[in-house]
Amino acid sequence: VQLQAFGGGLVQAGDSLRLSCAASRRTLSSYAVGWFRRAPGKEREFVAGMGWSGGATDYATSVKGRFTISRDNAKNTAYLQMNSLKPEDTAVYYCAASLKGWRPVDYDWWGQGTQVTVSS
Repeated sequence: VQLQAFGGGLVQAGDSLRLSCAASRRTLSSYAVGWFRRAPGKEREFVAGMGWSGGATDYATSVKGRFTISRDNAKNTAYLQMNSLKPEDTAVYYCAASLKGWRPVDYDWWGQGTQVTVSS
């Protein structure tokens, strides 16, 4: 599967942004999907993950209650709705896919990143 993330941008603290992850070459419904991010000078970190049917989700503590992962298998696309953004959310965001599960260690396919910058 090939993944392409888009929708990043420059926003102010408190704003919302929705990232999209479009899949090609394979049907996204066959994969669990996840979002990760890498801030400048930091390691890549797990943000959110979702199972094949969308019923199971997992979130990093830092984004729980503010971010929502979703998927539209008919459109072969996954989303990350980000609300109440904070400057510390500034990072390059990556989408990923897995045939094994939606734990942070399960992902084998990665899209290119999209930059999210939150100004204070």
